Amino acid sequence: MLTKLISLKKDQNGAVIVLVAILLILFLGIAALAIDVYHVYVVRNELQNAADAGALAGARELYLESGASVNPNANVIANNTAIENISEDVPVEVNYNAAANTGDVQRGHWSFAARQFTPNGSLTAIDVGNYTTEDLDNPDPNINGGLINAVKVVVRRQDRPASSFFAQIFGFENFGITAEAIAYIGFSGTINPAELDQPIAICEESILDDNGNYNCNMGRMLNSGSNLNTSNTGGWTNFSQPCDTADASEMKALICGDGNPDEVTFGQGIGAVGGVQDVVLSKLVDCWEDATDTKELWNMTLPVIECPGNNVSNCAKLVGAVNVNVVWIVHKNDPGYDDVPREMEDWTCDAATPGFDCWKSFIDHFNLANVEGPPVSDEDYAEMYQKKNIFFLPSCEEQDPTGVTGGLNFGVLAKIPVLVD
Repeated sequence: MLTKLISLKKDQNGAVIVLVAILLILFLGIAALAIDVYHVYVVRNELQNAADAGALAGARELYLESGASVNPNANVIANNTAIENISEDVPVEVNYNAAANTGDVQRGHWSFAARQFTPNGSLTAIDVGNYTTEDLDNPDPNINGGLINAVKVVVRRQDRPASSFFAQIFGFENFGITAEAIAYIGFSGTINPAELDQPIAICEESILDDNGNYNCNMGRMLNSGSNLNTSNTGGWTNFSQPCDTADASEMKALICGDGNPDEVTFGQGIGAVGGVQDVVLSKLVDCWEDATDTKELWNMTLPVIECPGNNVSNCAKLVGAVNVNVVWIVHKNDPGYDDVPREMEDWTCDAATPGFDCWKSFIDHFNLANVEGPPVSDEDYAEMYQKKNIFFLPSCEEQDPTGVTGGLNFGVLAKIPVLVD
């Protein structure tokens, strides 16, 4: 019996040794895997940083400074920025095709709804103000107008892949790793200081049609009447956030000054007030006359606010920015039409023509309108003139990019892109 017990104990000891050996190999394998997985993670993170930097740099320069066309060098900038990075003292690899919009660096369209990047090598900029935000996000270029809003960069470690350590035991000599980034340039989410030119706020409702499209024919910005056809389409602002009550003396000081003193953020309230505000309007008229001699369009970028019920209230929500051309300001009662425009850009009306006829011609030439549409009867034309109004046309031309991506589409692209999540 004793002999049998000794034999059984020896068998158990042998089994334990075998089990320990197996577990040791297993633990070594897990340790090797952990070390190599961490190594791959570090390398991939370095590659991701390179891809992110390249995509952001390319997207930031996606349009020329004027915004009038796509920058042909955006891909070059993206590539050069990416390859400046290293991974473990090894230069990163980018298969860049300088002759075409193919390979690891591409500009194109990013759709958030479809989570899809579509390459597009065109250099044509579209009038984003003529499209809804929904249409611009559609991946189909026939719907989005061929909008180019993103840069994609792929960075690699393939020619000199990341070496393995303990994983070589299992046949893994190295790891080829890639990382991809897409940077998107959208519409302004913030406006930097001094980028809003005058303390005038445009009502969102006045520049969007019933389908939510950007309307470039709305003419009157401000009024002092209660008639629905001449209701408020804009007001005054002191640019304050958090919003403080906008008073006349404060806004007068901002007329033809340095613009908004601080950065303003879309989606937050801004200090605003409606009505004529005579002292403010009077200074604006003086500035307009000095700048244009009342014969040229007066271009400016203004904030866009929500005006529920056609009413400009304090702390109106800031929802965008729009570039407009002021074409005329009616700042005093003139029943005889003695001070109507006689010359503006390519339009003229000779001195022999009755003032009312000149006014009608001016309105028609610049497509000015009441809230509910262009004037039809003589009474409509007269009504437009007898109110103290600032007449403007929202510009349909591409605007200088401004602010940070994140706002609604009011025809102003952002300067600062963001990475797609």
